Amino acid sequence: MRKLIFIGKMNDVVKGITGALSTEFAVQLCANVRSVAQAMIDMTGPEIIVVSLIGDPEPFKEIMSMLRDEYSSIPVITIGTESESSNFAVFYKSGQFQNATRPISNNDLIERIKRTLGDNVSAPEEPAGGNDENKKSILVVDDNAATLRSIKSMLEDEYNVSIVPSGVKAMAMIGKNRPDLILLDYEMPVADGKQTLEMIRAEEDFADIPVIFLTGVSDKEHIFAVMELKPKGYLLKPPVREKLIEAIEGAIGK
Repeated sequence: MRKLIFIGKMNDVVKGITGALSTEFAVQLCANVRSVAQAMIDMTGPEIIVVSLIGDPEPFKEIMSMLRDEYSSIPVITIGTESESSNFAVFYKSGQFQNATRPISNNDLIERIKRTLGDNVSAPEEPAGGNDENKKSILVVDDNAATLRSIKSMLEDEYNVSIVPSGVKAMAMIGKNRPDLILLDYEMPVADGKQTLEMIRAEEDFADIPVIFLTGVSDKEHIFAVMELKPKGYLLKPPVREKLIEAIEGAIGK
């Protein structure tokens, strides 16, 4: 099993996540104390570190500074709300750190960890082949394989649907086959929805493709951040088929 250290303030949330992770990884639970974390890393040699951001941010700043300065080769996934993770913005500028926005299901967290480790858990890129010329084309971009399959199933009777698991693959797919609309996950590792939209709009040939954001977080601050990007709309995950089709029709017609 892959070695993982889970750092956090001891509470029922952390214990619950630890139990779920232990079904897939060799997990060592660690208190949010820099010296303790450093000793455990040196002793166990983890392949990845997960940090729960619940609690006073100061101890976590010390730990994350230590991880950046002394263990830069070990990937780190934090679990926190947008408000909690905003305290650590400087760390997310590097490729070492990424945040899994809370709330997140244990299954989604496990998939995120496996993906970061390079395990093949994402749905493969599905090019738009054999398309019905009478149907409009939708590109779905989401790092969650189950979500990709679910949305494809919802829409494939009405549209030509292509799915990709990352913003980078989305850009490659758009270059091959320009879609009529993009459904874009807002929370993704490496290139998130905001960065992916910026890449799309930076290309003159793609800039006018309508984009609808999919987001798993419903707090007011998060929604404001999404809408500031001026997409054609946004939908909370998991999407309902009727609302999804209504949003698409509102953006590009039937």
